[in-house]
Amino acid sequence: MTSSAPVAPRPATTAPPTNPTTATTAAGRPTVVSDQVALRRDRLSAVLHRLRDAGPRSRARLAGDLGLTRSAASSLVAELEERGLVRRAGVERRRVGRPGTTVELDGRRVVGLGAEISAAHVSAIAVDLSGGVVAEHRCPVDVARLGPLGAVDLLAGLVREAERGVGAAGGTVVGLAVGVAGLLDTAREELVVAPNLGWRDVPLGALLRDRLPVSYPVAVDNDANLAATAEAVAGDPARRDVVVIYAEGGVGGGIVAGGRLLRGRHGYAGEFGHITVDPQGRRCACGRIGCWETVVGLRALLDAAADPDDRVHDPAVPVEERLAEIERRADLGDARTLAALDQVATGLGVGAAVLVNALNPAAVVLSGYFATLGRHLRPAVEAQLAAGVLAPDSGGTHVSISSLGRRAAVRGGADVALAAVYADPTLVPRRAGAPEGAR
Repeated sequence: MTSSAPVAPRPATTAPPTNPTTATTAAGRPTVVSDQVALRRDRLSAVLHRLRDAGPRSRARLAGDLGLTRSAASSLVAELEERGLVRRAGVERRRVGRPGTTVELDGRRVVGLGAEISAAHVSAIAVDLSGGVVAEHRCPVDVARLGPLGAVDLLAGLVREAERGVGAAGGTVVGLAVGVAGLLDTAREELVVAPNLGWRDVPLGALLRDRLPVSYPVAVDNDANLAATAEAVAGDPARRDVVVIYAEGGVGGGIVAGGRLLRGRHGYAGEFGHITVDPQGRRCACGRIGCWETVVGLRALLDAAADPDDRVHDPAVPVEERLAEIERRADLGDARTLAALDQVATGLGVGAAVLVNALNPAAVVLSGYFATLGRHLRPAVEAQLAAGVLAPDSGGTHVSISSLGRRAAVRGGADVALAAVYADPTLVPRRAGAPEGAR
């Protein structure tokens, strides 16, 4: 049976119910005691989500949206303001009655960190609650040659740099989520296998905590899962049911259904790159023959587009520059480059059609390097969906290009770190001397 984990909490359309605790009487009969603290926490969370997903709102409008009284909404907004999570925004004009003062997300002092260990880079980013990037650091490097200890040491250094940027901006880090390119046992935080890194049985969580003895929570996840989390845009109904195909050194993905990331029984779902599509094809880094990754991965594109001694194969050249060169040649009409892009796009579309037939998402999101070259890839992918999906009009599924591109996983890590605050705003302490919220 497939299990799921939240991408991010969703807004309530009515006031959340009480969160009861159950006690037992001396006679053994259960009694329910309303937990007022939990109720207020849930309502604070609902207000915060509504402002994130729907934008600035007056207190009266929040009350109507969430099924609260005006005084309850004002009290909740006042507390969120004291915690530095919302601020007054402007005036909302109404057809009837006096204008109302709107509030919006603030959260400049609340920051989540995301980090990624990929085959060709290690990176870290700091994002505040309102979505602003506070700091970002990326180091192009051959991660396989560094080994697990070297890669974690490098990542810890980048996280420390990001922390310093947060401190300089007056913010506080509330959590860190790290994505890694490989199969991860999330319960034990152990990297089971990372074919493109050549790593096996790496206790990644323990290594990170040893190098980063921090007070905030640290989580570890598959990089494609974090990319899918980032692509499930809060408040966008079209992004509640998507398949994300993420390509960096390898190819992976994530399935978001009803706004939730599907992980599978043991958390291994989304390894799209290791679906066999060509039994007579190339050997994959995982050891198997004909994986989808061998057809549409970055190595497949570069091998088809250029000779081995071409600059685009040089690992010393950052991937961004190599992709820019491929794009430049395509724009100039280079026949070999265009043929290589068409070959990869066709293979990408054939595989995507299988996923669409199985899952019928609202969108297939091309992320990672696919997004960088998206305008060259999308037409052929769309053509293959039209040809390969049984349902009419490709089942209503459209092809979307990620706006985050190769930053999707690291940005998703920051989103995961911030999700704890959206779920429980009381994790952020009230500011000393904070002004009372406007009534």
